[in-house]
Amino acid sequence: MRLLFIFVDGIGLGPNEPGNPFTDNKTPGISSLLNGLDLTIEAAGFTGKDASLIDLDAVMGVNGLPQSATGQASIFTGHNAPAHLGYHLNGFPDERLRKLLSDKGIFLQLKKRGYKVNFANAYRPAFFEMLKRGLPGNSYSCSTLITYYGGLPFYGLQDLKEGRALYMDITSETLCRMGFDVPLITPEQGASHLLEISKDYDFCLFEYFLSDLAGHLADRDEAKRVLSDLDRFISTISSGLDQSETFLMLASDHGNLEFLSSREHTANPVPLLMVGSSKIRDTVALTMKDLTDILAAVNMILES
Repeated sequence: MRLLFIFVDGIGLGPNEPGNPFTDNKTPGISSLLNGLDLTIEAAGFTGKDASLIDLDAVMGVNGLPQSATGQASIFTGHNAPAHLGYHLNGFPDERLRKLLSDKGIFLQLKKRGYKVNFANAYRPAFFEMLKRGLPGNSYSCSTLITYYGGLPFYGLQDLKEGRALYMDITSETLCRMGFDVPLITPEQGASHLLEISKDYDFCLFEYFLSDLAGHLADRDEAKRVLSDLDRFISTISSGLDQSETFLMLASDHGNLEFLSSREHTANPVPLLMVGSSKIRDTVALTMKDLTDILAAVNMILES
């Protein structure tokens, strides 16, 4: 079974009440998968014809609010990164987390088992100048580091133009605003591109992080725009998925966007949305408690 993994930064499962953007804004694609439910804590445990939703603990026994560096490292290594450090680390991985990612990164682990893996995100030209220096310092995301340590290629704007990659905002609107000569696409087109890309790999990862940025801005209009793009993207991928060949997982690292009364992260559980074989979904659901369980679930799905 192939696996398409969409990592969405900074979305938690908050209560279904006014003020939660997942309640206040229509997300017909996600709600259709969840039989009319919104992406809130009340929907956790749902399983239906095509999809299941599980709530995962992002705190993982360490005091404080979950953060990006340790949350993502936990997802992408299967190890409790905040316990490893003794605290939740925001921003980019430090030296200790970089070591963990270099030894236990998901791409490296899957490649050793013979799987063909891919990180589908495209990078701007400036990144490739930094890459020539071997990614020095502590200013790179977990996804970039696992790609680097896993020996995978990085995609540029030409790859994006030729359909081999997507930009992190799905539509390339950010690149267009910056003056780059790339086509502006719809979320539906981005979803179709990603589905095609994923067919060439056993495991394909795409990262979207405008959700976390919108949460930190506490901007309800931006949250609405982000949710609309995400909903259209997820809906198109789900409807175009050949469930006999490909399984879809969507997960996050910490809460944020679901609570705009604060610009900080939340301690809310995070979603694991699965679309595909009901047998696989039911088997995986029995094993899931926190972020560290995701990598084992990935292995289980690939083996099915």
